[in-house]
Amino acid sequence: MKKIPHRVYLTEEQMPKQWYNLRADMKDLPDPLLNPGTGRPITEEELYPVFCEKLAHQELDNTTRYIDIPEEVQDFYKMYRPSPLIRAYNLEKYLDTPAKIYYKFEGNNTSGSHKLNSAVAQAYYAKEQGLKGLTTETGAGQWGTALAEACSFYHLPLIVYMVKCSYEQKPFRKSVIHTFDAEIVPSPSETTEIGRKILAENPGTSGSLGCAISEAVEKAVSTDGYKYVLGSVLNQVLLHQSIIGLESKTAMELLDEYPDVVVGCAGGGSNLGGLISPFMQDKLTGKADPRIVAVEPASCPSLTRGKYAYDFCDTGKVTPLARMYTLGCDFIPSANHAGGLRYHGMSPILSKLYHDGYMEAISVEQTKVFEAATMFAKQETILPAPESAHAIYGAVQEALKCKESGEAKTILFGLTGTGYFDMYAYQSYMDGTMKDYIPTDAELEKSFARLPKIPGIQE
Repeated sequence: MKKIPHRVYLTEEQMPKQWYNLRADMKDLPDPLLNPGTGRPITEEELYPVFCEKLAHQELDNTTRYIDIPEEVQDFYKMYRPSPLIRAYNLEKYLDTPAKIYYKFEGNNTSGSHKLNSAVAQAYYAKEQGLKGLTTETGAGQWGTALAEACSFYHLPLIVYMVKCSYEQKPFRKSVIHTFDAEIVPSPSETTEIGRKILAENPGTSGSLGCAISEAVEKAVSTDGYKYVLGSVLNQVLLHQSIIGLESKTAMELLDEYPDVVVGCAGGGSNLGGLISPFMQDKLTGKADPRIVAVEPASCPSLTRGKYAYDFCDTGKVTPLARMYTLGCDFIPSANHAGGLRYHGMSPILSKLYHDGYMEAISVEQTKVFEAATMFAKQETILPAPESAHAIYGAVQEALKCKESGEAKTILFGLTGTGYFDMYAYQSYMDGTMKDYIPTDAELEKSFARLPKIPGIQE
């Protein structure tokens, strides 16, 4: 029996040189983005005021299966990629499961997460276009850190709007972002018209990704030479993150392995979409039939309790309308929730795949997530980010099912990043002050009632 190593690293030559566009193999595409002013499908040119031109093209490209990774981006990737595929031998032993558990570890870079994969690409295209600077939002701080790192490399100024509760809970994320010369603003703020409006309507609000997106977009369109970039949800982001899944599949092929189950955490969809991309391709084309499991927080359960509907991607209602699983753009998750999975909606690509039955979803309370996180840290010696710990929980549940059934399934999950900036949350869990918040049906219905009305499409 072949001994599988604990860690598998591809060589630089084995790294993907193209991103994979999952939409090219989808039998039924996600519904188009709509212009909020006209209610009609948005054109590439209509995205130019907000996005870099090449990113706008990638956003609407439903047919090009593989897209070349620019050489400069490949060279940047080589500073921290390929990332390892790890066999969780100690976790398997602890769980006493016949399952084989693998995880793709994306936290071995200064940003501490997978977010750098798209940040580098977006900063590169902005620099290529000759922009003066960028704006963005960040939830837990991983995306803001990654983009600050990328923008510093390309000498681009950056303004980051960070969800207020995370801004207050994670002071050292701010320090890292400042190290890379980016400006950081707690959101909602008094620096934008939308921020002032949100604060007037919800004094003392803890903020949300939807709020931060609104402010970042407003700042971009009102500042000469600036554009807005987003770290999740968008088609272009899932495209860039496909490098995670492509590397994972190549590494598993070297081991003569293939996952029966692929598990990822789900907030806006960047990690999950990237991890599952080549395995979902096999599922769509009939080459294989792995189960795909999304794990989301019970405090922000867009897939498991949301509506599949057109909604704004931001709280200020200035972005295009996307058909996705959503809790309503006015929904603001509990400030007590630890982690960046605080977005009201889900990637349109993943929403469509879930709606059509190609993947499953579960939601889990955060105390259970941190129980899984601390157990994993003790077995595998990596302290996981709270976001990643959702995937750990899901993988553990799958492994325990195998223990009951005696099946030796192969499980792959994504370990998106490290939790060293999340010690406030870990301390809260360990001292027993962490609370589980689950929105009531009445709260969600109140938010659903404010979903946009679109004549002839969504009455």
